Amino acid sequence: MSKLLTVFGATGQQGGSLLHYLLKRPDALEVYRFRGVTRDMNKPAAVVLKDAGVEMVQADMDDESSLKNALVGSSAVFAMTDCYADWDKASAEVEVARGKAIADAAVAVEAELIIWSSLPNVTAMTNGKITVWENFDSKATVETYIRELPIKSAFFMPAMYMQMMKHVLTPQLNEEGELIFSVVWSKDTPCPLIDITDTGKFLVPILLNPDKYNKTSFTAATAFYTPAEMMESWRKVTGKEMKFVQAVSASSQALPPKAAEMLKEGVGLIEDFKYYGFTAEKDLEWTLAQLDDPLTSWEDFVKANEPWF
Repeated sequence: MSKLLTVFGATGQQGGSLLHYLLKRPDALEVYRFRGVTRDMNKPAAVVLKDAGVEMVQADMDDESSLKNALVGSSAVFAMTDCYADWDKASAEVEVARGKAIADAAVAVEAELIIWSSLPNVTAMTNGKITVWENFDSKATVETYIRELPIKSAFFMPAMYMQMMKHVLTPQLNEEGELIFSVVWSKDTPCPLIDITDTGKFLVPILLNPDKYNKTSFTAATAFYTPAEMMESWRKVTGKEMKFVQAVSASSQALPPKAAEMLKEGVGLIEDFKYYGFTAEKDLEWTLAQLDDPLTSWEDFVKANEPWF
């Protein structure tokens, strides 16, 4: 009988992308059957997954028994938390508690593998120079906890979503009718990007060979792109010229106030620490060598998501 993979955030960007990808992978289907965890069973995304053959269950991450019930019979678990979906109520403490609770439940049901959606501990990585990235530090805290548990583990470290450029940081027309691309990092500073629908491409190797990838971290990016390179792809695909203006603040970029403040105060994470730290390029090179399916480039993403302006 096939093993059971349980996916948290099944109707969200990471978990949903993982499940839809796995449903198209014959090698994954030979090994696993799938269960998706959601807070709302009536969401259209939940219905679509159920119709595709995914067992959908509801769970409360603040309820230990609810988590155990959701994980009963699981061999592998993809775990993530999204306490920052509501930025006004965001709490690193809540995210840490929920992440640890999922991990504890995975151990309690004797799962063999947990894949945690993690991020760097920015405060530690920068020696205390940058302390505002609470949502990074909280995920890293859970990762440290999981590494000490009696379960195989691996860590998915997503870059900045390309989707942010479509929905949040899209170039805008100024009063003179010019297209302006504006972010708080400089025009020639590279930032790692991922099309988050590629999540499954990063995780299949781990799921098919958990022993090989036990305790490893996957630097989940397609590549590092500067704003100048991004604008060139926009120009090439859309035919539109644009100018770059480095933002003094992120408050005008359709971001929640707390997120804007974090980006403004914490821009050094991108400019000085390459988002992942000083080994970022080497870590990405290793990760890409593990994959067997081509990733979506920034230019491909631009082509697939027209119209832009």
